[in-house]
Amino acid sequence: MPDNKTIHLKIKRQDRPDGKSYWQEFDLPHKPRANVISCLMDIQMHPVTREGNKVTPVVWECNCLEEVCGACTMIINGKVRQACTALVDQLPQSIVLEPLSKFPLVRDLHVDRSRMFDDLKKVKAWIHIDGTHDIGKGPVIPEKQRTIAYLLSECMTCGCCLEACPQFTKDNDFMGASIFSQVRLFNMHPTGAMEQEERLEAVMGEGGIADCGNAQVCVEVCPKKIPLTESIAEIGRETTLQLLKNLFLK
Repeated sequence: MPDNKTIHLKIKRQDRPDGKSYWQEFDLPHKPRANVISCLMDIQMHPVTREGNKVTPVVWECNCLEEVCGACTMIINGKVRQACTALVDQLPQSIVLEPLSKFPLVRDLHVDRSRMFDDLKKVKAWIHIDGTHDIGKGPVIPEKQRTIAYLLSECMTCGCCLEACPQFTKDNDFMGASIFSQVRLFNMHPTGAMEQEERLEAVMGEGGIADCGNAQVCVEVCPKKIPLTESIAEIGRETTLQLLKNLFLK
């Protein structure tokens, strides 16, 4: 039996970063198990509005299509989320798509999330290794600690937590929950702990942990359900101890 249903998308567009935004609407044939990305791909192949006007294809960003890379974050029906796991049949019609508002716009639904990666550099969110030679087995990590570390490692730098955070804006230097959580992750690692003080110092300055307003909306929108508020609390304790250490030992 033919499927006569249609998918209606209303997309906020902008041709250049300093341009004026506008809305365009598209009607697509319904497909079972379609997600928002597949709808955008259909529009890309046939960029015609519901009024029948041919337009330039909508620009967006995606990569893995399985909620791992974090690239396809956008606002869907007023909620920040991943477009690849936003299934059409689970969304109310019509489907309204908007770009993230807390990051510089590139075009249409594509934004520049470089700020997040720059902040990861500031806190040295990596583990140094001493060459590539065999250095033997590493230390055994307790299961409880490993479980927490695994949860924290699922962060895909998608920007959902920062889009929802009232403290994070285009005009400030606030790092946000994802960065604090990564500091916690790498400070937990036996080798990463060697640079613990440097990471803590990086989040003790302007835009750091002290600027967090504890709104707790970050944890509500995280697609990976990472315990971000727990990380914020833990980094708050660690930076307090580091501050006391700086006062009494330096």
